[in-house]
Amino acid sequence: MTALSWLDRPGDEGTTWGVPWPRGAVERGTPFALAGADGHEVPVQSWVTATWPDGSVKWSAHAIGARPATGASRTEARGTDGEPAYRIEPGREPARPAVPVTVTRDGGVLRVSTGVVTWTIEESGGTLARSISRGSREIARDVRLVSLRQSEPTPDEGGPVAREQATGQVTGVTVEQDGPVRAVLRLEGRHGDWLPFTVRLYFYAGAENVRIMHTFVWDGDAERDFLAGLGLRADVVMRDEPHDRHVRLAGTDGFLTEAVRGLTGLRRDPGESARRAQVEGRPAGEIDPEVATRLHLIPAWNDYTLDQGSADGYTLRKRTAEGHSWVTIPSGTRSAGYGYVGGVSGGLGFGLRDFWRLHPARLDVRNAATGLATATVWLWSPSAPAMDLRFYHDGMGQDTYAEQLEGLEVTYEDYEPGFGDPHGVARTHELTLRAHDATPSSTALAAHAAAMNAPGLLAVSPRRMREAGVFGVWELPDRSTPAHARIEDRLDFLFDLYVREREQRRWYGFWDYGDVMHTYDGDRHTWRYDVGGYAWDNSELSPDLWLWLQYLRTGRAEVFRFAEAMTRHTGEVDVYHLGRWKGLGSRHNVQHWGCSCKQLRISNAAYRRFYYYLTADERTGDLMDELSTPEETFVVIDPTRKVREDVYTPDPSALSVGLGTDWGSLAAAWLTRWERHGDERARDRLLGTMADIGAMPRRFLTGEGRLDLATGRFDTSGDKISISHLSSLFGLPEMCAELIALGLDVPGFEEAWLEYCRLYLATPEQQEAETGQRLSGISLIQAHSRLTAYAAARTGDAELAAWAWRKFRLGEGDQLNRNPLQHQENWELTVVDGPEVPHPVYEAPFVSTNSAAQYGLAAIHNLALIGRHLAER
Repeated sequence: MTALSWLDRPGDEGTTWGVPWPRGAVERGTPFALAGADGHEVPVQSWVTATWPDGSVKWSAHAIGARPATGASRTEARGTDGEPAYRIEPGREPARPAVPVTVTRDGGVLRVSTGVVTWTIEESGGTLARSISRGSREIARDVRLVSLRQSEPTPDEGGPVAREQATGQVTGVTVEQDGPVRAVLRLEGRHGDWLPFTVRLYFYAGAENVRIMHTFVWDGDAERDFLAGLGLRADVVMRDEPHDRHVRLAGTDGFLTEAVRGLTGLRRDPGESARRAQVEGRPAGEIDPEVATRLHLIPAWNDYTLDQGSADGYTLRKRTAEGHSWVTIPSGTRSAGYGYVGGVSGGLGFGLRDFWRLHPARLDVRNAATGLATATVWLWSPSAPAMDLRFYHDGMGQDTYAEQLEGLEVTYEDYEPGFGDPHGVARTHELTLRAHDATPSSTALAAHAAAMNAPGLLAVSPRRMREAGVFGVWELPDRSTPAHARIEDRLDFLFDLYVREREQRRWYGFWDYGDVMHTYDGDRHTWRYDVGGYAWDNSELSPDLWLWLQYLRTGRAEVFRFAEAMTRHTGEVDVYHLGRWKGLGSRHNVQHWGCSCKQLRISNAAYRRFYYYLTADERTGDLMDELSTPEETFVVIDPTRKVREDVYTPDPSALSVGLGTDWGSLAAAWLTRWERHGDERARDRLLGTMADIGAMPRRFLTGEGRLDLATGRFDTSGDKISISHLSSLFGLPEMCAELIALGLDVPGFEEAWLEYCRLYLATPEQQEAETGQRLSGISLIQAHSRLTAYAAARTGDAELAAWAWRKFRLGEGDQLNRNPLQHQENWELTVVDGPEVPHPVYEAPFVSTNSAAQYGLAAIHNLALIGRHLAER
């Protein structure tokens, strides 16, 4: 039996989560039962998301429906303070919901019922849902995707630009789950004649809301296509008198509370009960005749708009009808991104998660004074300048590899004409629609907005996670000695720094939210947002891995939410999902897709696995499925084409594959494919290439192998040594440790990895004695100390463990790069204010994302592997 606690807030609207299991503990096909903290049975739906090599369950996923607001649910709501909210037990049959989710299909029409609401969905056409009903009453109809497109950018000084409107067309519907607790429908189509989309609709037993996951892939021409608006729209049936119709739009803390025809503030008093009822969203009831006879003279406010143009401000306005001026409403800073339109007999709640963080976004209500209002959640606000994805400079004459390498030397930008193309990148948004039978209270609306922005998630404790033996090398935080506490404090310092930097540097926006910057500019007291390869990080040196391991070991909700946003961004925006570079990602740049280095190390499945297994998120599963045959990406482009000394063109029978960043990414994709789907092809290629590395004369020291695409095997005849300081910095140590822990019994592989781990930071004399030469290319000493630590732990060598801690602390002998964190004695923030900065900032100029991520990973590994050998200074 495994205890489960809420991550940060209870989830009342249906929740899905993942649970890891030790190898051999749970056989596939085993049922799971769920009980609340007070012991009562809770209906649960379960499925397997990964298996161990022996076929036993490695990860299971589970879903519960909406919780009633009374009785047992209050007991279940415990857990945010560490107390268990539920307990999951394998081997017992689950309770079934009294009213399950049902999915029926009849003549091209699907009807999905949660027991509270019913959605009617057509298998093709211009709607995501034809109708939404609550009981026998239709609440909304024609839920659809809308977009606006321009053929030129918005002029700097304004002026007319023609816009083309389009409605998204659904081309197919797949039922991925059909209850009894959770149903998932996947809809695919295009926004008119471009922008392919995938929409998932999530239904939970007893829920009045439906979660919507919208992903689109950019397939336009950046020089000629400018997206001017992208949104989700629904028509809402309005039955009530205008004074019993209500509009609610979220501000920072509460809601704009309006009636379509207001009864408050009039010269004549309609009566206190009528005024109070209208503000509270109840029927106004009897209205004083002095007002009742003049209702037709009170303006009816037909249209409302909340426009979040930046992370720092939204504007509000309303009007009586098109053709009349807008009236401004007091505005604010950060809207929670949720709204409601309807009346006392029912209406629609609608919203967008991370609304202000993903600006420019907008909420619209139109035609609220008519019989059919329209609510629109704009993912890209039509008020903003059209989306401009053109490359940010003209190339500056860098037409040859030689010129591009010169540019790399000064701005760290790996430019190449035509490669800064966004064609194929994607973005995912989470939305919600909720069918109400009456106007909800402000308190209820605030709860709905909070649930949308921080969906409830159940999680096992870090200790239980560790006992399951998943995700390789890590241990629980250890403050048993001053030396241990110092490292833990620094891990906390680094995470807290990035949370602070995201806020004070405003790392927000439609394409940017979830990423962090690469390198700091101490002279300007800002990050190098405009300097070539020093700007957006794009997973360089694995901050994703650092954050997820830090979450696993601490269980901190704020770490999870930060890592979640990064996974959403880096898996979508930094990676190509169609076109010539499908399956590859882009190296760090001023624009996320700007670098000519397109590699598997950025689309790395190792960065996505955490979120998928912890949440069972289908979209993240899609991203990893895109890498079902990752080796085929090496036919597309040679990642080292600009610096090769030999003549090479990608050859399917002899593909050049680095044994570090490349093979580590391949191994992550193959392992994930095998454990998720039982894919024997992926298994064979993983095990085969592991054996091939072990069989190479120089093993991992070879640096590069020739892969035959047909067989999935390496040529093992190469006898050379080639070391890159980047080989182990994109998940290779984490992946090798996980593979070895699986006990796959691949001849020579563990020995090959231990040899590399021992020799990378060995003395030149030892390197020469064992290999016949001193290794060149040795760099980033602190980062690589975790390799030495791994070898020390596997061999039980205490002297090697001491050597690893020495290298972690001092970074001696770095031939190329020095980690400033090793040479910074006092980790403290500095306050910078005055006229040299736009606003006061707290800075730590000695921190870069490369150093932070690799310090974090080295610290976590070393504490787990050789923590008992850590001595006080």
